[in-house]
Amino acid sequence: MYTDPIADFLTRVRNAQAARHKVVEIPSSGIKKEITKILEDKGYILSHKFEDDGKQGIIKIALKYVNSSPAIKKIERISSPGLRRYVGANELPRVLNGLGIAILSTSKGVISDKEARKENIGGEVLCYVY
Repeated sequence: MYTDPIADFLTRVRNAQAARHKVVEIPSSGIKKEITKILEDKGYILSHKFEDDGKQGIIKIALKYVNSSPAIKKIERISSPGLRRYVGANELPRVLNGLGIAILSTSKGVISDKEARKENIGGEVLCYVY
């Protein structure tokens, strides 16, 4: 058992891209599904599929490459179980001056930093992606 499932999710994606895999399989959870949907909406992955295996389920992610280099240059965990990072609506981070995204867990669900600015809400900064 691992203590930080979101960090495990990000590490599996990072390692699969470093090994040039086309698809990565990750154990499913609600928050991982939401992060996966955001990654696809923002164009960092090609597609995803949620499969039920009789237990917790599996997320299959088709990784995206541009000119044989990964679409995700860096995917970094910010808030961790030992040190939570919360930001208010007026302190939302800008990743690479707006070129990247921050994924937040808010009272409205898991959303990107751009959507949080529109909604004018803050929350826990889960990760940066660029």
